[in-house]
Amino acid sequence: MKRVVPLCLLLCAAGCGPSTASLVEQMKAEDPRARLHAVHALYERAAQRDVVLPALVAALQDPNPYVRRDAAKALEKFDPPAREAVPGLLALLKDREPSVRKTAGEALHKIDPDAAAGAGVR
Repeated sequence: MKRVVPLCLLLCAAGCGPSTASLVEQMKAEDPRARLHAVHALYERAAQRDVVLPALVAALQDPNPYVRRDAAKALEKFDPPAREAVPGLLALLKDREPSVRKTAGEALHKIDPDAAAGAGVR
């Protein structure tokens, strides 16, 4: 047993974490902390655009403001820009939570400056 624990820790440190697919599935968890954790982990996997981007765009409508805010922030990392997120980001400009509105505006400005200007975001 003493040898198993260090081996597990070593494997986890080497990147043997949850798969992208399992993180996308975690976005449907009942616990908002689990969804937030998934958003943070998916932020690091922007290179897997085809799977990650739709999950983050969907998270813009999450009932939890922290999930919405951090999903908007994560969308800034995409290159080329995540233009398919623009409608969701525009909707977040009217969010009841100020930090969500601010982060959505910042993400929108980075992803589509013309859409940001049209929405009055500086």
